[in-house]
Amino acid sequence: MDKQMFVRILNSEMELATGCTEPGAVALTAAEAGAALRKAGGTRVEAVTVRASINIIKNAMSAGIPGTSYQGMDYAAAIGAVGGDPVHLLEVMNYVPREQMEEAAALVKAGKVKVEVAQVPQKLYIEVLVTSDGHTGRAVVRDLHTNVVLVEQDGVATLDKQHTDSAAAGDSDVVTPEQIAEFLTVRFIWDYCTEELDPLHDPIDIIRSAVQVNTTISDEGLAKEYGLAIGRNLELNCRKGLMTRDLTTNAMVAASAGADARMAGAPVSVVANSGSGNQGITATMPVVATARWLDIDEEKMLRAVTLSNLIAIRIKAKFGRLSNLCGATVAATGAACGIAYLLGGGYHEVCCTIQNMVGNITGMVCDGAKADCALKISTCVNAACQAAAMGVRGVRVQSTDGIVEHNVEYTLDNFATLSTHGTSDSVILDLMLNKHLPETE
Repeated sequence: MDKQMFVRILNSEMELATGCTEPGAVALTAAEAGAALRKAGGTRVEAVTVRASINIIKNAMSAGIPGTSYQGMDYAAAIGAVGGDPVHLLEVMNYVPREQMEEAAALVKAGKVKVEVAQVPQKLYIEVLVTSDGHTGRAVVRDLHTNVVLVEQDGVATLDKQHTDSAAAGDSDVVTPEQIAEFLTVRFIWDYCTEELDPLHDPIDIIRSAVQVNTTISDEGLAKEYGLAIGRNLELNCRKGLMTRDLTTNAMVAASAGADARMAGAPVSVVANSGSGNQGITATMPVVATARWLDIDEEKMLRAVTLSNLIAIRIKAKFGRLSNLCGATVAATGAACGIAYLLGGGYHEVCCTIQNMVGNITGMVCDGAKADCALKISTCVNAACQAAAMGVRGVRVQSTDGIVEHNVEYTLDNFATLSTHGTSDSVILDLMLNKHLPETE
């Protein structure tokens, strides 16, 4: 077994980010354009134009900007262009001084920042043009949130990877979705996490960081009123006796509180999964909360968190970086697997758990990144706990039902097909009528 490949995948697909990743990616692109502008001789930014794919605009338009009362991609672009240093990647807005934040806000209020829809085939596409003193800086990010494929100074390219086939071209540390989809199966992930992985000594620092960092933002969401305060309200309902304080509620609180803080723009980092901070929180915190509820030791908890995040990564590799379906359904499916493992389930029980998740929450739409993402996350985590509790008893949605197939890999492929081809009746019926013949899992 190639243990190093598992570590590469974890490091490639999990990373630190502050705030919603789509505004972060916009700010990063703008920071690249702003840096190019200054190298070309420009001084004070005069205007910013952003062209982005529909999915980026959808996910960035209502998300809070970390450490401010602002929201939306116009502010993210202005902040990145005026004061961003691209070396900080998705945490770029964390390092912009207050005076430059105010300068950026003034640009937006003066109508100097324009946002346009880019008619491009990519779901993840951001292009930023910055002007000043007759000079221009331009940058393009494509396919992955930090994948800069073009930088121009006064129209002259200083970096151009637009025509490479892979988002990972030239970067040996990045693993492409195609490589992930080919390498990862549920069985392979299970064997690695339960047999091959040495959680206390193997180089899975990103998993340990995910536990620590995402716990911090979860605690932040409980400490203050952010957004809809889903986590705080669940906690309050438990204190009032309106809800039972149990494993499921604890898991819901831990995940939704982190999303509350993140979507409101709390200046606290998160470890993202597959380009999404909310997915990182959802794949991690319900598992951590379950381990603590059951008084599980650190080694087994780390195995479960690794299992959860790898399952989410495996699904996302075919699901797409950005989708018309809610990413919390993907991350919560990973969390359900981690919870099933902590409840004593084996490989078969984890497969049952996945079938239960796909049979239940498939079809939840993504209508943008915003405060009520925390509400959707709490719903998905509730479903994850239910799916795991059923799965460890060997109870599963049958392959005669809906898009669920006998083999869990085919079920996950059907799940991904809905993400990439839509949820119309014709697509769903085609999946139902063309299932694979039953075979042993």
